[in-house]
Amino acid sequence: MIVAFSVSPSAAEEDGGVSEAVARAVKVVRESGLPNSTNAMFTNLEGSWDEVMDVVKRAVEAAGEGSSRVGLVLKADIRPGYEGQLTAKVERVEKHLSD
Repeated sequence: MIVAFSVSPSAAEEDGGVSEAVARAVKVVRESGLPNSTNAMFTNLEGSWDEVMDVVKRAVEAAGEGSSRVGLVLKADIRPGYEGQLTAKVERVEKHLSD
């Protein structure tokens, strides 16, 4: 499965940003060893249901340190029997664009 998720704590930085909290969450994701990528809006993570949800839970906890509330947006592509789709899906689109 691939999960795209975004976390945002209620306690923002002085400028209204949340980059420090998001960095804590992304660190958890990267240290998980699961395939992942981060862009301006979401972090994408690929693995089994249990692996991915464990990492998302720990990432939310890390982002929420020092905050009384955390928002989580999560979208999942659950496709049993498929692996490597984090890059393969993009490669298929790129192939169509180059035709």
